[in-house]
Amino acid sequence: MTIFDSIILGVIEGFTEFLPISSTGHLIVASQFLGIEQNSVTNAYQVIIQFAAILAVIFNYKDKFTIEKIDLWTKVFLAFLPIGTIGYIFSDQIKALFSTEIVAIMFIIGGVIFLIVEKFFIKEETHTTHSVEDVTLKQSMIIGLAQVFALIPGTSRAGSTIIGALLVGLNRKVSAEFSFLLAMPVMCAVTAYDLLKHYHEFSDANLITLLVGFVVSFIVAYLTIKLFMAFLERFTFVAFGVYRIIFGVVLLIIINT
Repeated sequence: MTIFDSIILGVIEGFTEFLPISSTGHLIVASQFLGIEQNSVTNAYQVIIQFAAILAVIFNYKDKFTIEKIDLWTKVFLAFLPIGTIGYIFSDQIKALFSTEIVAIMFIIGGVIFLIVEKFFIKEETHTTHSVEDVTLKQSMIIGLAQVFALIPGTSRAGSTIIGALLVGLNRKVSAEFSFLLAMPVMCAVTAYDLLKHYHEFSDANLITLLVGFVVSFIVAYLTIKLFMAFLERFTFVAFGVYRIIFGVVLLIIINT
Protein backbone atom coordinates (compact mmCIF):
# COMPACT_ATOMS: atom_id res chain seq x y z
CA MET A 1 0.00 0.00 0.00
CA THR A 2 1.36 3.39 -1.02
CA ILE A 3 0.93 6.76 0.70
CA PHE A 4 -1.50 7.70 -2.07
CA ASP A 5 -3.58 4.58 -1.38
CA SER A 6 -3.51 5.40 2.32
CA ILE A 7 -4.81 8.92 1.72
CA ILE A 8 -7.59 7.76 -0.61
CA LEU A 9 -8.82 5.02 1.72
CA GLY A 10 -8.50 7.32 4.76
CA VAL A 11 -10.69 9.90 3.04
CA ILE A 12 -13.26 7.26 2.06
CA GLU A 13 -13.41 5.77 5.57
CA GLY A 14 -13.65 9.14 7.27
CA PHE A 15 -16.29 10.46 4.89
CA THR A 16 -18.52 7.39 4.60
CA GLU A 17 -18.36 5.79 8.06
CA PHE A 18 -21.08 7.98 9.57
CA LEU A 19 -23.12 8.68 6.45
CA PRO A 20 -25.90 6.27 5.36
CA ILE A 21 -23.97 5.14 2.28
CA SER A 22 -21.89 2.17 3.56
CA SER A 23 -18.23 2.72 4.32
CA THR A 24 -17.54 -1.00 3.87
CA GLY A 25 -19.06 -0.98 0.41
CA HIS A 26 -17.02 2.03 -0.67
CA LEU A 27 -13.80 0.58 0.78
CA ILE A 28 -14.35 -2.75 -0.99
CA VAL A 29 -14.89 -1.02 -4.33
CA ALA A 30 -12.00 1.42 -3.83
CA SER A 31 -9.58 -1.33 -2.82
CA GLN A 32 -10.44 -3.38 -5.88
CA PHE A 33 -10.16 -0.33 -8.13
CA LEU A 34 -6.76 0.59 -6.68
CA GLY A 35 -5.59 -3.02 -6.90
CA ILE A 36 -4.77 -3.23 -3.19
CA GLU A 37 -4.14 -6.80 -2.05
CA GLN A 38 -5.10 -8.01 1.42
CA ASN A 39 -1.87 -8.41 3.42
CA SER A 40 -0.41 -7.48 6.82
CA VAL A 41 -0.25 -3.78 5.94
CA THR A 42 -3.84 -3.52 4.76
CA ASN A 43 -5.13 -5.51 7.75
CA ALA A 44 -3.29 -3.22 10.16
CA TYR A 45 -4.38 -0.17 8.18
CA GLN A 46 -8.07 -1.03 8.45
CA VAL A 47 -7.76 -1.28 12.25
CA ILE A 48 -6.03 2.10 12.41
CA ILE A 49 -8.54 4.05 10.30
CA GLN A 50 -11.46 2.53 12.22
CA PHE A 51 -9.88 3.66 15.48
CA ALA A 52 -9.43 7.15 14.02
CA ALA A 53 -13.14 7.30 13.20
CA ILE A 54 -13.97 6.28 16.79
CA LEU A 55 -11.87 9.16 18.11
CA ALA A 56 -13.69 11.57 15.79
CA VAL A 57 -16.97 10.71 17.52
CA ILE A 58 -15.43 11.22 20.96
CA PHE A 59 -14.03 14.62 20.01
CA ASN A 60 -17.34 15.74 18.49
CA TYR A 61 -19.44 14.56 21.44
CA LYS A 62 -17.19 15.03 24.45
CA ASP A 63 -20.17 16.10 26.57
CA LYS A 64 -21.79 12.69 26.11
CA PHE A 65 -18.85 10.84 27.67
CA THR A 66 -19.53 11.67 31.31
CA ILE A 67 -20.92 9.72 34.25
CA GLU A 68 -24.09 11.82 34.05
CA LYS A 69 -24.86 10.20 30.70
CA ILE A 70 -24.89 6.63 32.04
CA ASP A 71 -28.59 6.27 31.19
CA LEU A 72 -27.90 7.22 27.57
CA TRP A 73 -25.05 4.73 27.29
CA THR A 74 -27.20 2.00 28.79
CA LYS A 75 -29.59 2.50 25.88
CA VAL A 76 -26.71 2.60 23.40
CA PHE A 77 -25.33 -0.67 24.77
CA LEU A 78 -28.79 -2.25 24.61
CA ALA A 79 -29.02 -1.26 20.95
CA PHE A 80 -25.58 -2.79 20.33
CA LEU A 81 -26.46 -6.24 21.70
CA PRO A 82 -28.35 -7.62 18.65
CA ILE A 83 -25.61 -6.91 16.10
CA GLY A 84 -22.88 -7.85 18.57
CA THR A 85 -24.49 -11.24 19.28
CA ILE A 86 -25.51 -12.13 15.73
CA GLY A 87 -22.27 -10.81 14.25
CA TYR A 88 -20.24 -13.00 16.60
CA ILE A 89 -22.29 -16.17 16.10
CA PHE A 90 -22.52 -15.93 12.32
CA SER A 91 -19.18 -14.24 11.55
CA ASP A 92 -18.11 -16.88 9.02
CA GLN A 93 -21.41 -16.77 7.15
CA ILE A 94 -21.31 -12.98 7.08
CA LYS A 95 -17.81 -12.94 5.62
CA ALA A 96 -19.01 -15.27 2.86
CA LEU A 97 -21.52 -12.61 1.76
CA PHE A 98 -18.82 -10.12 0.80
CA SER A 99 -18.86 -9.51 -2.96
CA THR A 100 -19.06 -6.46 -5.18
CA GLU A 101 -22.37 -7.61 -6.65
CA ILE A 102 -24.05 -7.94 -3.25
CA VAL A 103 -22.71 -4.50 -2.29
CA ALA A 104 -24.22 -2.99 -5.43
CA ILE A 105 -27.61 -4.65 -4.90
CA MET A 106 -27.79 -3.56 -1.26
CA PHE A 107 -26.86 -0.01 -2.23
CA ILE A 108 -29.90 0.09 -4.51
CA ILE A 109 -32.25 -1.56 -2.00
CA GLY A 110 -31.10 0.79 0.76
CA GLY A 111 -31.58 3.82 -1.48
CA VAL A 112 -35.12 2.77 -2.38
CA ILE A 113 -35.95 2.24 1.29
CA PHE A 114 -34.73 5.74 2.16
CA LEU A 115 -36.91 7.27 -0.55
CA ILE A 116 -39.95 5.25 0.56
CA VAL A 117 -39.49 6.16 4.22
CA GLU A 118 -39.04 9.85 3.46
CA LYS A 119 -42.04 9.87 1.10
CA PHE A 120 -44.62 7.87 3.00
CA PHE A 121 -43.61 7.37 6.63
CA ILE A 122 -41.76 10.43 7.91
CA LYS A 123 -44.06 13.30 8.78
CA GLU A 124 -43.16 16.19 11.05
CA GLU A 125 -45.74 15.15 13.65
CA THR A 126 -44.14 11.69 13.94
CA HIS A 127 -40.85 13.20 15.12
CA THR A 128 -41.63 13.01 18.83
CA THR A 129 -38.06 12.55 20.09
CA HIS A 130 -36.00 15.72 19.80
CA SER A 131 -33.05 14.87 22.05
CA VAL A 132 -30.77 11.85 22.07
CA GLU A 133 -31.13 11.69 25.86
CA ASP A 134 -34.90 11.21 25.45
CA VAL A 135 -34.58 8.00 23.43
CA THR A 136 -36.49 5.25 25.25
CA LEU A 137 -35.35 1.70 25.96
CA LYS A 138 -37.96 0.40 23.51
CA GLN A 139 -36.79 2.76 20.79
CA SER A 140 -33.15 1.84 21.34
CA MET A 141 -33.95 -1.87 21.12
CA ILE A 142 -35.81 -1.45 17.83
CA ILE A 143 -32.97 0.64 16.44
CA GLY A 144 -30.56 -2.09 17.51
CA LEU A 145 -32.61 -4.70 15.67
CA ALA A 146 -32.61 -2.52 12.55
CA GLN A 147 -28.82 -2.28 12.80
CA VAL A 148 -28.53 -6.06 12.30
CA PHE A 149 -29.25 -5.54 8.59
CA ALA A 150 -25.90 -3.74 8.39
CA LEU A 151 -24.22 -7.14 8.56
CA ILE A 152 -25.10 -7.49 4.87
CA PRO A 153 -22.31 -5.76 2.89
CA GLY A 154 -23.44 -2.51 1.26
CA THR A 155 -26.41 -2.00 3.58
CA SER A 156 -24.68 0.63 5.76
CA ARG A 157 -24.62 0.55 9.55
CA ALA A 158 -25.48 4.25 9.69
CA GLY A 159 -28.24 3.80 7.12
CA SER A 160 -29.95 0.91 8.88
CA THR A 161 -29.83 2.58 12.30
CA ILE A 162 -31.06 5.91 10.94
CA ILE A 163 -33.98 4.24 9.16
CA GLY A 164 -34.88 2.37 12.34
CA ALA A 165 -34.62 5.58 14.38
CA LEU A 166 -36.80 7.56 11.97
CA LEU A 167 -39.50 4.88 12.06
CA VAL A 168 -39.70 4.92 15.87
CA GLY A 169 -40.09 8.69 16.13
CA LEU A 170 -36.63 10.24 16.34
CA ASN A 171 -36.20 13.35 14.21
CA ARG A 172 -33.49 13.36 11.53
CA LYS A 173 -30.86 15.09 13.65
CA VAL A 174 -31.38 12.88 16.70
CA SER A 175 -31.46 9.79 14.46
CA ALA A 176 -28.01 10.70 13.15
CA GLU A 177 -26.65 11.52 16.63
CA PHE A 178 -27.84 8.22 18.07
CA SER A 179 -26.29 6.46 15.08
CA PHE A 180 -22.96 8.18 15.78
CA LEU A 181 -22.99 7.10 19.42
CA LEU A 182 -24.12 3.59 18.53
CA ALA A 183 -21.10 3.35 16.24
CA MET A 184 -18.88 3.47 19.33
CA PRO A 185 -19.52 -0.02 20.77
CA VAL A 186 -19.84 -1.54 17.29
CA MET A 187 -16.58 -0.11 16.00
CA CYS A 188 -14.77 -0.72 19.30
CA ALA A 189 -15.80 -4.38 19.16
CA VAL A 190 -14.74 -4.73 15.52
CA THR A 191 -11.48 -2.87 16.08
CA ALA A 192 -10.63 -4.88 19.20
CA TYR A 193 -11.36 -8.15 17.39
CA ASP A 194 -9.23 -7.13 14.39
CA LEU A 195 -6.45 -5.94 16.67
CA LEU A 196 -6.32 -9.25 18.54
CA LYS A 197 -6.45 -11.15 15.28
CA HIS A 198 -3.84 -9.10 13.43
CA TYR A 199 -1.69 -7.61 16.22
CA HIS A 200 1.41 -9.48 15.01
CA GLU A 201 1.09 -7.83 11.61
CA PHE A 202 1.78 -4.33 12.92
CA SER A 203 5.47 -5.12 13.21
CA ASP A 204 5.61 -5.59 9.45
CA ALA A 205 3.44 -2.60 8.63
CA ASN A 206 4.65 0.63 7.10
CA LEU A 207 4.27 3.02 10.04
CA ILE A 208 4.23 6.14 7.87
CA THR A 209 1.41 4.69 5.79
CA LEU A 210 -0.53 3.86 8.94
CA LEU A 211 0.03 7.31 10.43
CA VAL A 212 -1.09 9.07 7.26
CA GLY A 213 -4.24 6.95 7.10
CA PHE A 214 -5.00 7.59 10.78
CA VAL A 215 -4.65 11.38 10.50
CA VAL A 216 -6.61 11.61 7.25
CA SER A 217 -9.42 9.38 8.51
CA PHE A 218 -9.72 11.30 11.80
CA ILE A 219 -9.80 14.75 10.20
CA VAL A 220 -12.27 13.76 7.48
CA ALA A 221 -14.54 11.90 9.93
CA TYR A 222 -14.50 14.81 12.39
CA LEU A 223 -15.47 17.33 9.70
CA THR A 224 -18.01 14.99 8.10
CA ILE A 225 -19.93 14.59 11.36
CA LYS A 226 -20.20 18.37 11.75
CA LEU A 227 -21.19 18.95 8.12
CA PHE A 228 -23.70 16.10 8.19
CA MET A 229 -25.48 17.56 11.22
CA ALA A 230 -25.58 20.99 9.58
CA PHE A 231 -26.97 19.39 6.42
CA LEU A 232 -29.79 17.69 8.35
CA GLU A 233 -30.93 20.99 9.81
CA ARG A 234 -32.07 22.01 6.32
CA PHE A 235 -32.48 18.87 4.22
CA THR A 236 -33.83 15.31 4.28
CA PHE A 237 -32.20 11.95 3.49
CA VAL A 238 -33.57 11.92 -0.06
CA ALA A 239 -30.21 12.91 -1.57
CA PHE A 240 -28.55 9.91 0.09
CA GLY A 241 -31.26 7.61 -1.24
CA VAL A 242 -30.74 8.87 -4.78
CA TYR A 243 -26.96 8.60 -4.46
CA ARG A 244 -27.18 5.01 -3.25
CA ILE A 245 -29.34 3.99 -6.19
CA ILE A 246 -27.09 5.69 -8.74
CA PHE A 247 -23.93 4.25 -7.17
CA GLY A 248 -25.42 0.75 -7.06
CA VAL A 249 -26.60 0.85 -10.67
CA VAL A 250 -23.24 2.14 -11.94
CA LEU A 251 -21.45 -0.52 -9.94
CA LEU A 252 -23.63 -3.27 -11.40
CA ILE A 253 -22.96 -1.99 -14.91
CA ILE A 254 -19.21 -1.96 -14.29
CA ILE A 255 -18.99 -5.46 -12.88
CA ASN A 256 -21.17 -6.90 -15.65
CA THR A 257 -19.27 -5.37 -18.57
